[in-house]
Amino acid sequence: MSKIRISAVSYTNTLPFLQGIKASAALIEQIDLSVDYPSECARKVLADEADMGIIPIAALASLEDYQLIGDYCIGSDGAVDSVFIFSEKPIHAIKSLRLDPESRTSNGLARILLKHFWKVDVDVVTEGEADAYVLIGDRTFGKKGTVPYAYDLGQYWKEMTGLPFAYAVWAAKKPLPAAFVEAFNTALAEGVSQPEKVIPGLPIYADFDYKKYFTVHLDYHLTAEKREAIARYLTLYKAL
Repeated sequence: MSKIRISAVSYTNTLPFLQGIKASAALIEQIDLSVDYPSECARKVLADEADMGIIPIAALASLEDYQLIGDYCIGSDGAVDSVFIFSEKPIHAIKSLRLDPESRTSNGLARILLKHFWKVDVDVVTEGEADAYVLIGDRTFGKKGTVPYAYDLGQYWKEMTGLPFAYAVWAAKKPLPAAFVEAFNTALAEGVSQPEKVIPGLPIYADFDYKKYFTVHLDYHLTAEKREAIARYLTLYKAL
């Protein structure tokens, strides 16, 4: 039987998932695991180079049919501390925004908030100079205090909608064996139950607390409210 190809995100926020997957002796024998940027995870699943992946939710708009796998996601209920608009000016004064090439979801979230929450009309660019820029993941660690303005997009989504947010979900384009899905979900549950175990050996950053990040900011459970947030986001995203 061929192995199930899985693409996971290479960011620190995915380490508890990887911890659980790699600790599952039965599961690890069934899979071919790679770690990639969020946009590459989505590309691999779309191109059938992976059977499943942790996919940024904006990429779901490009899938005609998909299966959400398991009960876990990369999410937050308010501030996430790793998805930001960093700016040289107050948000209502910016005229241009540079997108992050690594995540379509966060770029979309920034544009949704600018349009519907802050009600600011800006020029969107993919390179070059801009008043503000989207930055996600490990590259944001310890950076909040080095820029004049840092806007946590999870916090402002919560203020706008009253909902938590799911940045990425485990998804596949086709059904996977039920026994595998059960084993995979069990591995994820084990991994996120002890997130602090992944902290030793991680790089140290000023003004960044890994324990708080894993136990307060990140919320790995794919709840009904997060599913509602995904639907709300996709509606707003498609209308941009």
